This record gives sequence, C-alpha cells and structure tokens, in this order.
Amino acid sequence: MATVIGTRKTILKVGGTDFSDSVSTVAITTGEKDSDFMSFAEALAGGAREYHLKLKIRQDTAAAALWYYIWASLGSDVAVEFWPNGGTVPSATTPKVSGTVTVMEPNGELLGGEANKSSTAVQVTEVEWVYTAKPTLVIT
Repeated sequence: MATVIGTRKTILKVGGTDFSDSVSTVAITTGEKDSDFMSFAEALAGGAREYHLKLKIRQDTAAAALWYYIWASLGSDVAVEFWPNGGTVPSATTPKVSGTVTVMEPNGELLGGEANKSSTAVQVTEVEWVYTAKPTLVIT
C-alpha cells in the first residue's frame, strides 16, 4: 500500500522548535552541486548533489517567530525535521526527514511586500536553506 503525502498535516521543526504555524510551503529540492572538483566516486554516482529546504513563511517580527529566527541566526547550522504527514513517531505512514541546514537570508524580499485589500492577508518571505549533507529519511 502506498503512503501518499498530504497537504495539511506537515510539521516543520527548526532547532527543536515547531514552526508549522509559520509556514505555508515546505519542500526539499535537489540539484547538481557546483564544484571545481568531482571525484571518480561522485562521477560514477551521476555527479555530486546538493539538497535544499525551501520555505514560504509568514513575516512576523516577534522574537518567537520563524522570521525572527532567521534574522537572529544567519549563518548558523541548525537541525531541522520535516514531517510531511504529521506525527511524533516515525513510521511508514508518518515518515520524518531530518538533517542540518545553514540558515540564510532570502534572495529577494526579507521584509514587506505588495498591498492587498484583504484584512486577513499577510506578508510572506521565501527562503531556501542548503543542507550540510543529504537529509535522512526516517521510517522506524
């Protein structure tokens, strides 16, 4: 039986703190790593890879907010946990992806944005952090 990843139960923990209420997008992406040196082992495996954690977060300057965490922790390496189907214990139906990322500012809007006539709209920021190594999928 397949375990399909849903769109509502995602949990994101950064540095041990649950910031699920601050994010609307969480995605792990991969691409070819830019390097001046490629080992034979990397070449045999198809080339060196780099992994990224892409987030869309609500702008919130409160000290306990994820946006402020970025502001205060630039350049720090922090542990992250991404639970795409929620849960507290890793299993086949509630897998966890864990790893360490380097906190970086976005290449774009850090604070502010466009006007909106909605009284419930909020400003958002998109960030992309690089994993220090391939993240680990945990199912048991």
